[in-house]
Amino acid sequence: MADVLIKNARHVLTMDDDRHELTGVDVHLRDGVIAEIGPQLPGDGCAIVDASEAVVTPGLVNTHHHLYQTLTRAVPGAQDALLFGWLQRLYPIWARFGPEEMFVSAQMGLVELALSGCTLTSDHLYLFPNGARLDDTIAAASEVGLRFHATRGAMSIGESDGGLPPDTLVEDEKSILDDCIRVIDAFHDPAPGAMTRVGVAPCSPFSVTRDLMRDAAVLARDKGVMLHTHLAENDEDIAYSLEKFGCRPGQYAEDLGWTGDDVWHAHCVKLDGQEIDLFARSRTGVAHCPCSNCRLGSGIAPVRAMRDAGVPVGLGVDGSASNDIGNLVGEARQTMLLQRVQNGADAMSAREALEIATRGGAAVLGRDDCGQIAVGKRADIAIWSTQTVENAGSWDPAALLLAGPAKVRDLFVEGRQIVRDGRMATVDTEQLITRQNALAQRLAE
Repeated sequence: MADVLIKNARHVLTMDDDRHELTGVDVHLRDGVIAEIGPQLPGDGCAIVDASEAVVTPGLVNTHHHLYQTLTRAVPGAQDALLFGWLQRLYPIWARFGPEEMFVSAQMGLVELALSGCTLTSDHLYLFPNGARLDDTIAAASEVGLRFHATRGAMSIGESDGGLPPDTLVEDEKSILDDCIRVIDAFHDPAPGAMTRVGVAPCSPFSVTRDLMRDAAVLARDKGVMLHTHLAENDEDIAYSLEKFGCRPGQYAEDLGWTGDDVWHAHCVKLDGQEIDLFARSRTGVAHCPCSNCRLGSGIAPVRAMRDAGVPVGLGVDGSASNDIGNLVGEARQTMLLQRVQNGADAMSAREALEIATRGGAAVLGRDDCGQIAVGKRADIAIWSTQTVENAGSWDPAALLLAGPAKVRDLFVEGRQIVRDGRMATVDTEQLITRQNALAQRLAE
């Protein structure tokens, strides 16, 4: 892999420990890491990337997604439903997926993320119809070139047992745990700079048993991998927990071993003060998904209170059936705006929201090697043009969540160029769109 020299950057938002902001500097990428930062670095033997009219940031980090859902955007009957009704509309459609649908939808979701500046994403895959496996999405990420934290999800309570999913989409709990072991052994890389990691992720408290939640936590800690699930997403979620478990979701999570710095929960819109304190003490992470929470009418998560208490918070686009769009920089902007709506115009700055989207997400996923532009960190870099319609006239281009752009110009993952001049450099996007639309049409018919 050739060295890369990002030359004469107009602004570099490092998100390092001191939150340095640099101007007119070069960033040297070598062997997958950031080798040097400074003015007028020698470029002998390097591929030169001009950043004189650009803002350079760490690659964004997506802490919650359901990549398979890119095949079910804007589905009639699900467009205006609350969470439980939305799921009941979509489950029968997802039951018709197979390996091809999983692979293609994952590629499309990953391309969309890359074009929005994302270099590291998690994915929560919790249904495996018709021979589909977690392997399908891992293969898609390998081809696109994004750093990937796959999580082996699961559902075990079907309609006949009082659950939401059709019985055809649930699995036997022993089989679930056995496959978790298989994919961890096959794909998980715990080393710094890993391109693929695997987590254990039962779908939600209302789709698996308490036994599976507890057993999954034991298995994950035995294997040294992280835990992920949905929690406290909306009022229905809270009511279900109180009725079925006799406690709020935070207490449920703590009782079953689902708190700690190796755990992150998606949404957490309805956490109360005690639960926020619990997550802060235990360093339990949260994947905040503002656009999906708005789309499903779930509410505004108390991100300001979480951050102030010390809860690790990252961003997630959530699935494209509940967000419809997978633009991570858009999630960062929405995070900033919603906290201002809830708490006042000074509640969150553009730079704090960008911090949540970079080093914040990396911390939630246990990746202290990512999310910063600093010597020795991984060479995951996003370059944003300051010469676009959106930011023309901006007095502070580094406040890119205020004036854009919403798409990245260039993107590097592990020092490899994934996006060049706003276009994918690793996959044929036009061909992928054609294939995706054909599969969506087949599902619709």
